[in-house]
Amino acid sequence: MKVKAILVAGGHGSRLHPFTNITQKTLLPIYDRPVIDYALGTIRRAGITDITIISNQFIGQIAKHIGSGLPGEKIHYVLEEVPQGVAYALNLARPHNEDCRLLVYFSDNITTIELAEHVENFTTEKSNPGCLLLCRDEENPHAFGVAKFDDNGEIIDIVEKPENPPSNVAIGGIYLYDEQFWTLFDQCHKEFSGKFSISDVNRKYVEKRQTQLINLGKETWLDCGTPESLHEASSMARLGKLNPNPYK
Repeated sequence: MKVKAILVAGGHGSRLHPFTNITQKTLLPIYDRPVIDYALGTIRRAGITDITIISNQFIGQIAKHIGSGLPGEKIHYVLEEVPQGVAYALNLARPHNEDCRLLVYFSDNITTIELAEHVENFTTEKSNPGCLLLCRDEENPHAFGVAKFDDNGEIIDIVEKPENPPSNVAIGGIYLYDEQFWTLFDQCHKEFSGKFSISDVNRKYVEKRQTQLINLGKETWLDCGTPESLHEASSMARLGKLNPNPYK
């Protein structure tokens, strides 16, 4: 079953004001390339050629930069006129992304991990492969969905932005889902309404015991949503530690 990608690049980018008053946050630079090139590079190197990009009033700037994509690609641009949360944004992308498996990628996240093998496994697996969640150890995981484990080290829950984290394993930003995604998404949207988060869908997979965690360990994972993290990422890119290119 084909794997498609939804690249979520919406929101106000309030942590990056005043720059995001005049441009989309994913067009801000990491050294000599915009943020979105690094996210797209990860998606493209994974072999995904059908990509939906969700963004705000600056989506025209993104479209001008990316255009119709590389040869053989399908790029869909979806306008999020007013930020109304993750559920609203994903629903906008839904018409292009049903009856498939999905990589959902929140554009702030820049990683050095390569996803080609995981995407290939999702493409060829006949039965439901569930979901794959990237995670990392965080000293202060309060701003993330945080994994809770049983005594055997098996994940049993995900707690969204907890005051008292059950572990230091943070989950966030890049997810692979099988074809059950929209069914579970609808269940969560109905159940949680305005309080919906992507962690609610992940918890459904956890309850079904269909969740695989990939701990990045020494792999880099940066949230490029602040000036400090953009500066750090730029330093790494200058040293060749981050890859914006579409091919291996």
